[in-house]
Formats: sequence, structure tokens, C-alpha cells
Amino acid sequence: MGVIDDVRLTPLSIIPGESGDIMHALKQQEISFHGFGEAYFSTVQYRAVKGWKKHSRMILNLIVPSGGIRFVLYDDRPLSKTYRNIMELELSKKNYQRLTVPPGVWMAFQGMSAEVNMLLNIASIPHDPAEAENMSVKNELIPYSGF
Repeated sequence: MGVIDDVRLTPLSIIPGESGDIMHALKQQEISFHGFGEAYFSTVQYRAVKGWKKHSRMILNLIVPSGGIRFVLYDDRPLSKTYRNIMELELSKKNYQRLTVPPGVWMAFQGMSAEVNMLLNIASIPHDPAEAENMSVKNELIPYSGF
């Protein structure tokens, strides 16, 4: 699996504490910060798949504080150097990073742990159903059969 232009992976810090950990997510001064619209949590059951979804304006900042989630991205931007590339990665507490996904990139994700698989999305704009497209996991556009 390759890389996709403008998709960023940012290593994050986990600061252990006697009473519990502090898990960093996003700071305003970081390059991945493109404004704040809303933040929400989403869960996905073990082996279940959510997606495909593509935003036209929203930038996603995805962090997995619990469980493990496999993300699959497909570059559907005709002017991108990585047009039609697929990128696959798994985030978890053991691989604690922030995944930043630009507009125009399709995304699907799958729960990889029997425990709670939870992501936090710090989105650049508030949710607007008119700026996103959804597509079935099985489709004719995206050449990915790993789900």
C-alpha cells in the first residue's frame, strides 16, 4: 500500500500517570490544525466496517485512544500526484498517531480489537451532510477488497 499526498501521520505523546494517562490529540499551533468545527467520538465493533465516505471541504483529524482501527484511504482527486492510490494503516494506543485526511479522499475504517474501538475526530468545520458523499463498502470505484 502506498501513500497519499496531503495525508499526514503525526506521532502523539502519551504521558503515563499514576492515576491514568494523558493522551495528546491536537494543538492549535500544529500544521495539521486547520480550524475547529466540531469534535466527536465514533465507535466501530470488532471486524465491522464503516465507510466509504468522502468530504468536499472538511479536514479530518483522527485519533484512536481505545482499541485498534484500520483505516483505508483512496485518493479520488484527479489533480493529485497520488490519484487512485490506496493507503492502509492501523492506529491504536500502541501506534498512537493522528491521521489527517484532506477533502477529496475516500475513507473507510474497521474495528480491529475485541475491546471498544473508538476514534476521536477533530473536524475543521461543523458537520454538514451536503458536503460529504457516502458509498457502499463493495463498489465499482475503489479497487480494495480487504474488508
